Amino acid sequence: MSVLTEIKDSFKNGSVLTRLIYINIGVFLFFRFVQLFMVLSGNPSGSIKTIISFVAVPSVFEILVVRFWTPFTYMFVQFDFFHLIFNILYLYWFGRIFMDIIGAGSLLKVYVLGGLTGALVYYMGVNLVPAFYPSTGYAEMIGASGSVMAILLAVAVYRPNYSLNLLFIGNVRLKYIALVAFIIDLISIPGLNNTGGHLAHLGGSAFGLLYGLFLLKGNISTIKYTKQKNTSWKPFWQKKTNLNVSHRRPLSDMEYNALKVRRQKEVDQILEKIKKSGYESLSGSEKKTLFEASKDSNFK
Repeated sequence: MSVLTEIKDSFKNGSVLTRLIYINIGVFLFFRFVQLFMVLSGNPSGSIKTIISFVAVPSVFEILVVRFWTPFTYMFVQFDFFHLIFNILYLYWFGRIFMDIIGAGSLLKVYVLGGLTGALVYYMGVNLVPAFYPSTGYAEMIGASGSVMAILLAVAVYRPNYSLNLLFIGNVRLKYIALVAFIIDLISIPGLNNTGGHLAHLGGSAFGLLYGLFLLKGNISTIKYTKQKNTSWKPFWQKKTNLNVSHRRPLSDMEYNALKVRRQKEVDQILEKIKKSGYESLSGSEKKTLFEASKDSNFK
């Protein structure tokens, strides 16, 4: 099987998160190869900015009206390599947690709506706050950071005490990671390099915060697919099947820890039974419990 075939199959059968990552990387490579072609053809490297302008959110209303698609396209575009790497890593880490806790069915919605909110805050900031006026009178913005921040804040509000094991630090609760990321964006606004980007980050964070609060209050239902293969996108014209829509109250820390201990005891008993009598001695329900525990990283 060729590399292209493997990528195609991975995109086709992958989750929403996999497809979002592929799209962001694909768009980055597209613009980079266009730039390479232009340079080799004798065109100045800066000419690529003219092309990117058609997918970047402009700060001028007259241009925004004409390029009305840009609030949607900008959130999939990165041109700087390190900008891409950080956004992809954040999207992968927090996107996986989001799907495990809230559900894959909501990931694309939060990504897109968080990005749109980021574009709105960016546009309002650079046009309504004198301190943010572009020095040249015109500015543009690209990047998935606003969407990623929306995903992080949504899951951090919904499950604030979820712990991540960070290198050189140890276990850190998700709420503290989200808080640090938010503060960094807030205090970085006065900087000269990426004020518009930080405004978009704050807009995405605001949407994620509200989304998480609505989840906690039960005003939004979480959607999880019953089959692994159905965690990927479905075109809007295809009928969605095998959906299980549930309204769930998030577990308290005490309830979550009790559930974790109880599940671990069940797994230990099953493993002891396998040691004494072999795997074939297990009942159907015991095999199912063991299989589900093997997939749930929270009980490993």
